[in-house]
Amino acid sequence: MANGQWYPPEWPERIRALAEGTLIPVPPKRAATVMLLKDTPTSPVVHMLRRRASMAFAGGAYAYPGGGVDPRDDEHQIRWAGPTRAWWANRLGTDETSAQAVVCAAVRETYEEAGVLLAGPTPDTVVGDTTGEDWEADRAALVARGLSFAEFLDRRGLVLRSDLLGVWTRWITPEFETRRYDTWFFVAALPEGQRTRNASTEADRTVWIRPADAADGYDKGELLMMPPTVATLRQLIPYDSAADVLAAAPARDLTPVLAKARLENGEVVLAWPGHDEFTKHIPTGGAPA
Repeated sequence: MANGQWYPPEWPERIRALAEGTLIPVPPKRAATVMLLKDTPTSPVVHMLRRRASMAFAGGAYAYPGGGVDPRDDEHQIRWAGPTRAWWANRLGTDETSAQAVVCAAVRETYEEAGVLLAGPTPDTVVGDTTGEDWEADRAALVARGLSFAEFLDRRGLVLRSDLLGVWTRWITPEFETRRYDTWFFVAALPEGQRTRNASTEADRTVWIRPADAADGYDKGELLMMPPTVATLRQLIPYDSAADVLAAAPARDLTPVLAKARLENGEVVLAWPGHDEFTKHIPTGGAPA
């Protein structure tokens, strides 16, 4: 491939089946991912993890911490700081219950996969170091889903800091995929006193990297990524600080990006609206070009 776009071998067959009307799409599940940022003397850097090569989905690809919504976070009113649930519901295009669950997913997944927790004992504080044995026990329980995030916050007397998050974009997994997610991409700055670590069982490497350098690695075919990851990296390049990124978030368009496949002149054309660089042409019976 000319660049590092991740492209599974089963896609052409599934795309053709969808275009021909023989494939019924599965409903997407709600998910959240977080572009965690910190400043350097020259530019902000973003925290990325590399998925283990053994992973069935996007093995070896670079991504951000993230994952699916835990339905239990729909059910429990947690201690909350920042914009109201109604504000988040309007911003995310959901009801208030789902908005809480999506924001919880963003904060929980960042803690589970990077060890960074956007919560504090009061509405204007954030916890410090979260690397102790008791913290690790709770993190492991969250990963195993033996503990809900709402229960975790309640037990520790913590307030979720929704004001430390900005929602940046929204992508929906293409209809021909077997596992589909409706994913909101958030931005956040690394809280003072906390540090990232590779806490994910799904990753074999983590890096802090300038968005421009990561995008350049993709362009050279050195870093494997999925289209949403590359697109968001390019969008971060113009900003001089994490604060500038967060300040820009409220004005971002959250119209979902959903890949479309169509049959045209004997080939399948796969395109992501607004992102022409990812367009693929797949001859009947052939591989993507």
